[in-house]
Amino acid sequence: MESKSMETRKVLYLLLAFCVAAILWFFVDTTNDKQVEREITGIPIVYTDEDTVLADRGLMLLEENTDSTMDVTVKGKRWNVAQMDSSSVRVIVELKNVTSPGEQRVPYQLTVGSRFDDLVQVTKRSISMATVNISELYSKQVEVKCELVGNVAEGYNAGQLQMSHSEIEIWGQQELIDQVAYAKVKLDIGSATGSISETLGLQYYTAEGEELDASGIRTTVENIQVSLPVFVTKELRLTMNYIAAPGARLRSMNASLDPATIMVSGPAEVLRDRESIILGDFDLLSVGNTESTHTYGITVPEGCTNLSGVTRSTLTISYPDRTTAVVVTDHIRYDNAPEGRDLSVQTPEVAVAVFGTEADISALTGENITLVVNLSDYSSALGSYAVPATVEINSGGDIGVTGEYEIQVTIREPGDEPAPPEEEGQEPVMSPEEGEET
Repeated sequence: MESKSMETRKVLYLLLAFCVAAILWFFVDTTNDKQVEREITGIPIVYTDEDTVLADRGLMLLEENTDSTMDVTVKGKRWNVAQMDSSSVRVIVELKNVTSPGEQRVPYQLTVGSRFDDLVQVTKRSISMATVNISELYSKQVEVKCELVGNVAEGYNAGQLQMSHSEIEIWGQQELIDQVAYAKVKLDIGSATGSISETLGLQYYTAEGEELDASGIRTTVENIQVSLPVFVTKELRLTMNYIAAPGARLRSMNASLDPATIMVSGPAEVLRDRESIILGDFDLLSVGNTESTHTYGITVPEGCTNLSGVTRSTLTISYPDRTTAVVVTDHIRYDNAPEGRDLSVQTPEVAVAVFGTEADISALTGENITLVVNLSDYSSALGSYAVPATVEINSGGDIGVTGEYEIQVTIREPGDEPAPPEEEGQEPVMSPEEGEET
């Protein structure tokens, strides 16, 4: 048992010794002024002005025989140089001063990342200048094609394909550019039930349909905007926005449109939820006893085509069961009557002109009609006033009212003598407009 305990302690001592040694090594290595060197390889060379200044001069940079990487040796404390890699050094070559084709040597700019800038120094470089291979730019125009993948859903049809560019200019090495017969994009429409618009990348092909590697081909147009409108043909019902009122409901009238429908073709997303076309507003109070006709232009939804060829529809409408009558009522109600005042009327009965169906009018009596007088503006008034009145009908029928009405109301303090009553046999009062139809 004691032997096993001794073995455990030995292991712990060894681990402790290792940790102490590592700490001492780290301390000595970071505080020691000893300098070491290290080679960093494969540092990428970044070329600028290739697609701007160089291209404007009709020149291009070839990958063949052009330096793409370089190696450097850095010197510093072991701890610092050990943390560096190819990303810690940046090499930039500006091509703005290149004016002619051919292989040539150009200067470069080498910088060390800010993290190590004051801690290391570059002691060796694999190249003193960058070698570049410049070629004259060769360009030509090529056609852009679009390959459709998928199909439109049943009942729909596709319109004409639209592309932002039907041809583009490409440039590069003549050997490669001469192989390009056309450029192509692929549009996957799936099972389309609506118009499609996408931005697609270009692919390049030989005359035999073989796809080419696009890495050596340059163009100012990297992507093509492609749109495919998807249409549907649909029969739409023609209708009016009928404005109804009491006594003037569409259910009581005979109304028809000729034609009543048209065939329309248009974008699926426009017509998908569309079932009708509203030709305009029509006030049903304008309908009299005789039949009338009204013609309206047909405006199809934006982007759609009227396949029926007709551009106007005629509304024929009549009110075959329209009856008018004058009914006398003595039901008067005061709303917002002034408190502490006595009220009386000089016109206790009013003749009201009404209209509606024969059944509704024949069932109407004065008991079903109430004139409502709103006295909210007369809370402090005394005397006699002609106050506008609204007509309420509670017969249960659909009945309209013609004309405007007012009640002569006398407002007095309690105890004041009321005005003398009207003579017996006097006819009910009705304004000149009352009884006339609108």
